[in-house]
Amino acid sequence: MGRIQTHVRNKLVAGALAAIPVGATALILWYLDSRARALFGGRYPLSGLVVAVTGLYVLGLFVTSLIGRWILTATDTLLGHIPGLRALYQSWKQVAFSPQGDVGIFARVVLVPDETGRMQMMAFTTRKPIDGDPETLCVFVPGSPNPTSGRLYFVATRDCLMLDLPVRVAFKVLISGGNYVPEQIGQQLSRLRAASRPGAGVASGHAAEP
Repeated sequence: MGRIQTHVRNKLVAGALAAIPVGATALILWYLDSRARALFGGRYPLSGLVVAVTGLYVLGLFVTSLIGRWILTATDTLLGHIPGLRALYQSWKQVAFSPQGDVGIFARVVLVPDETGRMQMMAFTTRKPIDGDPETLCVFVPGSPNPTSGRLYFVATRDCLMLDLPVRVAFKVLISGGNYVPEQIGQQLSRLRAASRPGAGVASGHAAEP
């Protein structure tokens, strides 16, 4: 009976994780269609969506042009120098442009030890040391199932285990409350535990490059 309950629970969580982005996308498309039709007086379904997509395409052409890039650069510089707004704008950029490369606090997935040193916490980091200390990383330990809140820690690089895990997969783990844990995490923890055993030739084994 327990296996059946676990199976049903895991499938419900997987279905919810799949339904959330689909539902959000459908809601956004419906909103764009309704607003565009109301603005331009369209009567046919999806006509507003066509107008909205066309508008986004034209906007994309503009911002990728020489003039558009110059305007974006000037706007970025201006917003980055306005007192009070600068901190908010920089924080938004960190989140909005994260998951690829070493840009933003959500760029990489990492495991760090908790205060007791006996457990590992899933966190995010840029993998770039903080200014002035090449041996320390700034990591964000999110909450679960709400990963938008959490705490910042400064952790020694040697105590950070970089995971071979895409950021989007890490968010699935957090939102599911641990009901979904990919095999990669278990494999890396197993290797870490094996490397930490006496005679393994590695003293701590926490720091690891992908």
